[in-house]
Amino acid sequence: MIHVLAFITTKPGMRDAVLAEMRANIPAVLAEEGCLEYGPAIDADGIGPIQTAIGPDSFVVVEKWSSPETLAAHGAAPHMKAYGAKVRDMVASRVIHVLSPAS
Repeated sequence: MIHVLAFITTKPGMRDAVLAEMRANIPAVLAEEGCLEYGPAIDADGIGPIQTAIGPDSFVVVEKWSSPETLAAHGAAPHMKAYGAKVRDMVASRVIHVLSPAS
């Protein structure tokens, strides 16, 4: 299994628009072979000093894939290319961490 944490920072005030495009694409991603989990997350309210906030223009996509091969196929999927084209001008940066479970 492969874990992915994709930290997305949008241009100021664009997070809701990017999340709307992402939510429209989620059913296609969840239908992909090997997709075990895929969804966006934002800062939780009221957590206190334990939390390091990612901020109002950022979100994290939490993903799990059955293998590196299914993750690679996800990145090449036509619906992901279409999503990328729709949000390209709204995204300031993205940092993607691909992780293996610790044994």
